[in-house]
Amino acid sequence: MSDSSTPDLVDLFVIGGGINGCGIARDAAGRGLSVTLAEMGDLAQATSSSSTKLFHGGLRYLEYFEFRLVREALIEREVLLQAMPHISWPMRFVLPWHPDMRFESDTPTSKLLGMVMPWMKGRRPSWLIRLGLFMYDNLGGRKILPGTRTLSLDGTPEGAPLQDRFHHAYEYSDCWVEDSRLVVLNARDAEARGAWIMTRTKVVSADRHADHWVVTVEGPDGQRRTHCARMLINAGGPWVGDIIQGKIRLNSSEGVRLVRGSHIVTRKLYDHDKCYFFQGTDGRIIFAIPYETDFTLIGTTDAEHHDPSVKPECTPEERDYLLNFANQYFRRQLSADDVVWSYSGVRPLYDDGAQSATAATRDYTLKVDSDGGAPVLNVFGGKITTYRRLAESALEKIGGHFDGLSGPWTRGVALPGGDFPVDGVADLVASLRRAHPFLTDRWALRLVRAYGREASEILNGAITAADLGVDFGATLTEAEVIWLMDREYATCAADVIWRRSKLGLHMSEAQVRILDEWIRARTGHMVAAAP
Repeated sequence: MSDSSTPDLVDLFVIGGGINGCGIARDAAGRGLSVTLAEMGDLAQATSSSSTKLFHGGLRYLEYFEFRLVREALIEREVLLQAMPHISWPMRFVLPWHPDMRFESDTPTSKLLGMVMPWMKGRRPSWLIRLGLFMYDNLGGRKILPGTRTLSLDGTPEGAPLQDRFHHAYEYSDCWVEDSRLVVLNARDAEARGAWIMTRTKVVSADRHADHWVVTVEGPDGQRRTHCARMLINAGGPWVGDIIQGKIRLNSSEGVRLVRGSHIVTRKLYDHDKCYFFQGTDGRIIFAIPYETDFTLIGTTDAEHHDPSVKPECTPEERDYLLNFANQYFRRQLSADDVVWSYSGVRPLYDDGAQSATAATRDYTLKVDSDGGAPVLNVFGGKITTYRRLAESALEKIGGHFDGLSGPWTRGVALPGGDFPVDGVADLVASLRRAHPFLTDRWALRLVRAYGREASEILNGAITAADLGVDFGATLTEAEVIWLMDREYATCAADVIWRRSKLGLHMSEAQVRILDEWIRARTGHMVAAAP
């Protein structure tokens, strides 16, 4: 697109570089629409890098009778797993059963159970859990993932880290996903299909005309430019409401409910590779998940967050809530000193009037407004597992505004690097090590889990580690950083070690400082060398 006073007219201008914005941009570009996307920070800088990192149906949503959402998410688990086996993989979840546990809950299921069987008030009886897991196994037409089984916790690896009062558990399947890499790969695929992806580019205003929008943006250089589009997509995440009111100035009654989810990370709490699903006395649940080889991830909370301009942070109260929750189950008692890192994100849920943040729907809502001129699609809510279906639904919603628009195409289409079988990771790691003998198993696995088949392109025939240039620590090399800058929109150290990877957990402050200085120097050299 030119920077002239009469900019080119594109079909869609997408505001927001989270998973919903990038997913819609990819789907639309693949159908032949011209797309421009603007993200005010880095891709996945907000909500989409702050999830619990799971492709899951949402077992607890069954208690709220959200059967459509759960079914769609369960179906999507395996669709997505096959399209991105490098950044997503199956995991088994252990749900310890404690027959004497009582909890406070206002879920529809709890209320119904209390009415029919008052003596069961404050309990999730074993038959109810088995029923929920039976539905979880069968609602989505599961083909790849193994089903639920019962499990003894006495004398088993799964029971070793837990307190002696837990003797039995249920084990079921869900999937892990590298959430921020998912966003970047969708953006890359959108760009490969013709979309223009702009990061560090803030939308200042959007003016509606009869048949198009004029969007003013401010780029990383501080310069303001205008873009024209036949339709606007507001996928601003936590800022969707602010964009409606302040940027595109719609008279809309639709509202967004901001719910903060915080997580803590500790040193590894157990030796096996399964996750735990813990039930709390307050009716909530948390997960404890193996994380980055050396750590355990614990989360999440549900707290109201009233201002998207306030950076979400895990408060001391949320940290202690998660610690106390985990301490009801783990043999080893955790304290604040065990927390090595924490993060927090804001879920932009559709405001359905639910009494509590926990009860607010995680389903997505799409609203098209075409009153008074060119149309705009506002995106509310959604969960990372259903992002692809959300994008398909968005294109279905706007299809009437574009003649001859082709149908859905993303199901089964691999993301960059993901064109190999679900069970092909071990073969890729072995192949990478044969071609590059200096790689350790851990290093090779990390590269395959991040880049899939593209890992060999990053290594580019290297015979020794020195061939990869500067060693920044934790197996991060100059060759990989150049790839991330040139191919994946990274512009600073935080992009590299907290969103394109989580290597920040393994690097010292001095190593991070050297990396940031190197990136700044390379960026300055690139700018200076530009024509």
